[in-house]
Parts: sequence; structure tokens; C-alpha cells
Amino acid sequence: MKILPAIDLYEGSAVRLYKGDYSQMTVYSTDPVSVARDFVACGAAEIHLVDLEGAKSGGLDNFETVSRIVAETGAFCEIGGGIRSFEAVEKYVDAGIGRVILGTAAVCDRAFLEEAVKRYGDKIAVGADIKNGKVAIKGWTEESDFTVYDFCDGLEALGVKTLICTDVSRDGAMIGTNRELYRELASRYTMNIIASGGVSTLEDVRALTDMNIYGAIIGKAYYTGAVDLREAVRIGGGNNAD
Repeated sequence: MKILPAIDLYEGSAVRLYKGDYSQMTVYSTDPVSVARDFVACGAAEIHLVDLEGAKSGGLDNFETVSRIVAETGAFCEIGGGIRSFEAVEKYVDAGIGRVILGTAAVCDRAFLEEAVKRYGDKIAVGADIKNGKVAIKGWTEESDFTVYDFCDGLEALGVKTLICTDVSRDGAMIGTNRELYRELASRYTMNIIASGGVSTLEDVRALTDMNIYGAIIGKAYYTGAVDLREAVRIGGGNNAD
């Protein structure tokens, strides 16, 4: 299983939200590039990036920082947050991003998602952020009408290869990941499933690895020291970039 340590970007800093609440934000570093270098030094081959400002605004607010992380670490990076146009996808791909995550756009504009998958293939992933049983949009500030399974049925039918699924109620809460959700997703779909939200112990990492989940995102647990990233990478199977 791939381990993807996360950097959530806000005003050029590495931050974490509590359960997706922008009013409950903790700044962990004003130098995200240095954080990314540490990820690589710990053996992580892939990095998960989120532009939290872009998630709300639809802009590329932290593009410069993202570009520096890609250029200065050489890691395989995926990025989500506010990517709602082909221009944005193209700009990130040209900057060396390995996988672009569509969230709100994938929910609200199926034609855009379908065309993006046709143009970019496995460079397109979809983020399904689950809040109160529904797929959340616009930086988790609104809920769509889709349940996770209705939404994922449609993604698989379109040929989406990678799904990043976040249980918002567990994100940043350090209460463990939603193992039942990921076990069900892994059994239902052939898409690569990346677990996100609440991966807060090495036991979570072991459990997800045993489920043959494709990947797990580690956020707050890294910043607080609750999870040793080197050990998490080892449990997941070592340094295994795409």
C-alpha cells in the first residue's frame, strides 16, 4: 500500500483543519517545501497536496508553492482543491503533477469529468469527501445529493482509475479511520482506493494494508508525531512510486 503524507496549503503554509472546519485551522509549518523534503527523507515516494484556498475559490491560490514542492523533491505529487477547468488541469500537469484530483467539478459537472478522463487518463483522480453520508463540495462547505456509492458507481462507469475518499467527520480528529467504509469500497470497485481522514495510528496503516487498499493519506498524525512516517512506509510495503 502506498503511503501519501499530506500537505494542506493555506496562504503558503502547511496547515490542518479539524473535521474540515476552516475556523479550526492549525498552522504546522510556514515552509511546506521543507516539510515535503522530510516526507521524501522518511521514504515516502508520493505526496498528497491540497489547496484549501482553491477548494473554496476555484483558483490556483497556492500554485507557486505546489510547483516548488514538485521541482525540489522529485516526488510523485497529486493535487486537489478548486480544480474546475481544463486550464487548471493543464497548468498542474505542465508543472509536473502526477495526478490531478477533481472534487467539486466531478460532482457538479459530469461532462467536464468525462472529458478530463478522456484527455488525461490516469492523471485524473476523483475526491469523494463524505459528510453526513453525502458527497461534500466547495471545500466541504456544502453537501451534494449524492451518496458515496451512487457517486462511485458513476465514476467507475466513466473509467476513473483512482478515488481518494475522505470521511470528513474523522479528518484531523485523530479518532481512527473508517475501516468499514474502505473495506466496502475495496470490495465493490476496481478503482484504486486511497483512504483519507483519520489515519492516526500504525494500526490503521496495518489494517488498511491488510485490506489491499491502494493507498493511505497521513496528515495530522504526521505533524503531531502520532505516526512515525518511516515505519508507516515500511508497513505499507516500502518506497513504491508510480
